[in-house]
Amino acid sequence: MNRFKTVLLAALLALAPFTGAAGKPVPVGDFFKDPEFTSVSLSPTGQYITVSVPQGDRTVLAAFEVDGMKLVGKWDFGAKKHIERVSWVNDRRFLMYVSEKLGRFDFRVGTPDVYASDVDGKNRADMPNLGTYQIVDKTWDDPRTILVQRSVDSAYLFRYDVYDGRVVTVATAPIRFGSFLLDHEGKVRYAVGQQEDLKSVTLRREGERWVTIHSADMGGAVRTPLSFDGENKRVFFEVSDEGEPARVVLVDPESREETPVAGNPNVDPAAYLFSSDERELLAVAHLDGIPGYTFVNKTHPESLTYAGLINAFPRHVVGFGGISRDGRYILFRSYSDVDPGAYYLFDRKTGQAKFLLATMDWIKPEQMAEMIPVSFPARDGTKLHGYLTLPAKGSGPAPLVLNPHGGPHGPRDRWGFNPEVQFLASRGYAVLQVNFRGSGGYGTAFERKGYRNWGTTMIDDMTDAVDWAIRQGHADKDRICTYGASYGGYAALQTVVREPEKYKCTIGYVGVYSLPLMFKDGDIPQSESGRNYLARVLPESLAEQQKQSPAENVDRIRIPVMLVHGAKDERVPMSQYRLLKKNLTDAGRPPEVDIVEDKEGHGFYDFDNQVDLYTAMEKFLDKHIGEGAKPASAN
Repeated sequence: MNRFKTVLLAALLALAPFTGAAGKPVPVGDFFKDPEFTSVSLSPTGQYITVSVPQGDRTVLAAFEVDGMKLVGKWDFGAKKHIERVSWVNDRRFLMYVSEKLGRFDFRVGTPDVYASDVDGKNRADMPNLGTYQIVDKTWDDPRTILVQRSVDSAYLFRYDVYDGRVVTVATAPIRFGSFLLDHEGKVRYAVGQQEDLKSVTLRREGERWVTIHSADMGGAVRTPLSFDGENKRVFFEVSDEGEPARVVLVDPESREETPVAGNPNVDPAAYLFSSDERELLAVAHLDGIPGYTFVNKTHPESLTYAGLINAFPRHVVGFGGISRDGRYILFRSYSDVDPGAYYLFDRKTGQAKFLLATMDWIKPEQMAEMIPVSFPARDGTKLHGYLTLPAKGSGPAPLVLNPHGGPHGPRDRWGFNPEVQFLASRGYAVLQVNFRGSGGYGTAFERKGYRNWGTTMIDDMTDAVDWAIRQGHADKDRICTYGASYGGYAALQTVVREPEKYKCTIGYVGVYSLPLMFKDGDIPQSESGRNYLARVLPESLAEQQKQSPAENVDRIRIPVMLVHGAKDERVPMSQYRLLKKNLTDAGRPPEVDIVEDKEGHGFYDFDNQVDLYTAMEKFLDKHIGEGAKPASAN
């Protein structure tokens, strides 16, 4: 990281094609070593970048001057403290959001601490309570302050001094857990948020009063203002009338006339690209299979640059991480399913891209396996989407690992480099990931279909995905195992309860195994919004909760089980693990492999612990569905 490598865009067209995995398997540790960095941010002038650097039990931050990659500052807040993101508030000053995480699959624990610093490390300050605020506007014309929002009994908009932490109230709105939208002149025009009962609300400012223009239950219709157009008259909205994937429309607030802008029949918008002056919406990103952009302002000069950069990286996705306020410098990342990615800085004046940093430069794309977007109908006709990664070695149906994601509501599987998936594929397994109903990104109606059905139709979607893979000739029906973490750990065990004859083994990692326990233990029921969430998404009756709990149905789990948990897990506490283990043991079928790490939380952070875990997983899978499971005559 001590110097740049200049890369002309013409040279980028010569990227090596994917050739598949070959030769000796990649060592286990290569997949799970911390990346050299996790994020990069660009200063408003394009003169500096910050780089977050994982270092075991913490993530530190370094700031560099772009010209010569000179180190100008470094920040370290200690063990288990992770600088999760940076937000620039003027040309030389930024905020650091520092959270404590106890596990790899954790959300942050508590509210992040926020600190401010100049890029050279001077004028460092603790920003009181700023972790409870959300930035609404950077107010670039006033380098000392920003506009922030905070919910107490109502939503409040404050002007916040980024040097001494003083706040001045600007506006209030009768809404909880929300945010404000300002027009290009800095006037407060909309407020959007969620009430304690999880009902979403959109308000419009009319004179001195707020008028409700939209209200819906969690998982219902969507009408969210995004930004004003370049003329500061019409408003871009993200809209879904009946829970279908949201589309972007341009609305005239006075006439209420709507003009369609962008939409995808399968997925919601995932991100937005705005011009450097923040006045023009340029493109909408979608994660439909392989991520891509829909340009809505095709003639803007910056749109032409963005499109050119996308085209310069074949077989890759380009994600844009920032643009200098004068529009000259663009920070972007190029990545793929077989390439963890690298960051570049493009200079629009010279037409050159400078290579900055590679995330995991020890990973060789030619040794990785292709991640293929797939879609198929569930048994009731619901269209499902997912990803299939096939091992390069061998031919014909492969042993398969069904790998459900965590969450489950909101998260989804997406295309890109996934260390766990690539590790499994490198060991000869096909990996199937399905965005079952309840997953995020496919419209609120699709997500709502999963409510109260964690252990029924959501699981059936996973079974239908496996049956599809078998019919297509990708999976060996006699060699299938399930593996997941968090909700994925629940699903890995519940698929076996639901289909006791289909799978040969199952692995639950920091998983939920008793739905009734979710109302008593862990950090979710500690807040009113958390309790309302559980009441909304889990089965209503105790009997149904028990019916959908693997720990209450161990009589149907007749295959080898591997359990993994962290003793310090606050999201899914040890009570979940203990109940399932006890009931399996009492039934005469204790876990075949049982790993508990005393110092780990919701997912293992320690490198050696991860290597031990995945080595044990490799042996477990090999014994039951891998080469070790084949009769001698088949080898």
